[in-house]
Amino acid sequence: MEDGRVRGESLRGLAIYLEGGGAGAGSKALLRRGMGEFLQGIRNLARAKRLNWKIVACGGRDQAFDRFRNSVINGDASVSLLLVDAEGSLQKGPRQHLIQRDHWDLGFASESVVQLMVQAMETWIIADPNSLADYYGKGFVGNALPAPGTDLEGLDRGRVEDLLQHSTRRTAKGEYRKIRDGSALLARIDPEVVRGRCPSCKRLFETLEALIAQA
Repeated sequence: MEDGRVRGESLRGLAIYLEGGGAGAGSKALLRRGMGEFLQGIRNLARAKRLNWKIVACGGRDQAFDRFRNSVINGDASVSLLLVDAEGSLQKGPRQHLIQRDHWDLGFASESVVQLMVQAMETWIIADPNSLADYYGKGFVGNALPAPGTDLEGLDRGRVEDLLQHSTRRTAKGEYRKIRDGSALLARIDPEVVRGRCPSCKRLFETLEALIAQA
């Protein structure tokens, strides 16, 4: 039952347990909607197969892990996936990375259902500077962001956040703020662009697409 299903059961749905959204119900709802828009194409594929679809914004990463673990252990023939920040560079696969970094017992979960935003959600956001420019408008400094061909996932998350703040500080919206802007930007960035620049995003989409295709 590594993916939340009893062996032999058909897939009923997909559930993604997502880090982020802060402590408030309102900010979690915003993140859930933002990620839902980013994954809209996947959601449409799932619904075409009459699969249940759920994104749960959990706040902290430990809370995301706890809810993911409970969902898998109490499996209902849906596949549950964990989606959290890597918080650093990857030297090993996602599952082993989290076992070593966070000391989580992931013996119940397969490699494919453990998904990372490398190194953070903001890495995916800066992958699409055109959408950032549309969102921030006048004063946005696009050339402050990494040029095409840059290994975005090799950039330290602190560096990514600094670049975001530098490129946005002269706009009417002001400097990037995770709770205020992150969810809105997730809803705007182009998944195809992000998939092309961030292998972790490509892996998430390919995993979800494969699960749905097998349903």
